[in-house]
Amino acid sequence: MSVVRLSPEAVDELVEAALWYRARRPGLEVEFLAEVERVLPLMERPPASFPRLLDVPADLVIRRTLLPRFPYAVVFIDLGTELRVLAVAHAKRRPGYWLNRVAREERR
Repeated sequence: MSVVRLSPEAVDELVEAALWYRARRPGLEVEFLAEVERVLPLMERPPASFPRLLDVPADLVIRRTLLPRFPYAVVFIDLGTELRVLAVAHAKRRPGYWLNRVAREERR
């Protein structure tokens, strides 16, 4: 079983989204963060059960999981020993903006 690690950029996105939800309704950020915390362990068993992204180079095994209550996707790459979360991305905005992070994560 691989461990899940968030990239620094994904942590920043998570905080930014939580702050946005808190500004809309105090307490909603707690619900958002709880949803993310619920999904992250599910990615470990087995990662291949999550859909691969088809609009990335074929040699990259990048997958995603959607948050059921919020319009966000957790985008991750399987590095063998760990699952690296590349982005906590809004599902309707700026698709693929995080692709430049892939090469950096493969080197870590």
